[in-house]
Amino acid sequence: MSQPSILILNGPNLNLLGKREPTVYGTLSFEDFFKELQNRYPSVNLIYQQSNIEGELINTIHQYGFEVKGIVFNPGAYTHTSVALRDAIQAIVSPVVEVHISQVHAREEFRHVSHIGAVSKGTISGLGLQGYVYAIDFLLNLGN
Repeated sequence: MSQPSILILNGPNLNLLGKREPTVYGTLSFEDFFKELQNRYPSVNLIYQQSNIEGELINTIHQYGFEVKGIVFNPGAYTHTSVALRDAIQAIVSPVVEVHISQVHAREEFRHVSHIGAVSKGTISGLGLQGYVYAIDFLLNLGN
């Protein structure tokens, strides 16, 4: 039996983790956190992509959305604006879990609306980087 693959896809400004607003997002870079995830899940093929460009995120969803066991997706600010990302998720078969490091409902009102949540299996918000772990665990156990 081949090992399951899970895509972790991060949207705009998440390349600045560890530097950007450390009181909100922490001081660990996502690259360092990804190494921790790889160590935690040695029997899972974890794939990591990040882009600040909406079209690249859509292309990545299209590329992996019929092949991987699931997608952990932090769309960043596109959560609140992108109908195109919503449509891309709706078009694929791989389940998606929306993840946000910060508690979006404790932030500005415009962040309370998600175009992604309605087409995702679930949303995890405000649990820091641990939200990615919960999302991976959920996807690995989905259907078992």
